[in-house]
Amino acid sequence: MKYLKIVKNGIIDENPSFVLLLGMCPTLATTSSAINGMSMGLATAFVLICSNTVISAIKKLIPDQVRIPACIVVIASFVTILQMCMQAFLPDLYKSLGLFIPLIVVNCIVLGRAESFASKNGVISSGLDGLGMGLGFTLALTLLGLFRELLGTGKVFGLTLFPENYGSLLFVLAPGAFIALGYLIAIVHKINKKN
Repeated sequence: MKYLKIVKNGIIDENPSFVLLLGMCPTLATTSSAINGMSMGLATAFVLICSNTVISAIKKLIPDQVRIPACIVVIASFVTILQMCMQAFLPDLYKSLGLFIPLIVVNCIVLGRAESFASKNGVISSGLDGLGMGLGFTLALTLLGLFRELLGTGKVFGLTLFPENYGSLLFVLAPGAFIALGYLIAIVHKINKKN
């Protein structure tokens, strides 16, 4: 039950994008389509799970004076692994997400969870916290990308639901990201307030 609460916390109670409002740069920049949003979310989730687990496992070996640089090195290692795998096996997706993959290293969600949770809790709890936060981030980016793609192009995951000329170009562009995110945050807060 304790572990389920940790995962639920990242998905609902402390969702990085809708509640904590962290990681806004990749949230707004990579969600022009649902597949891009989901891919960026899953990439970040991979780094969160792996880095939280490793940082929790080695926390007693790291002196307090170098804890943050050590966390950054661990996170950068997993981002490099992710980047190389994406370049090798998913080159089109890697080109689409571009610069935002290496920027996962400085994503405040990843470093924040490493510092605030993984460096103070056990390995299993830290891995599950990374899973919950990663799933919450993936859900938020996929949902935002889905709405933007649907309203902008009439498609969802590349499937045409209505002709593109009925879509609004605004939602594919940067201002549409802010508008769609604002409405999604308002909806999530309204739902959370009722509960």
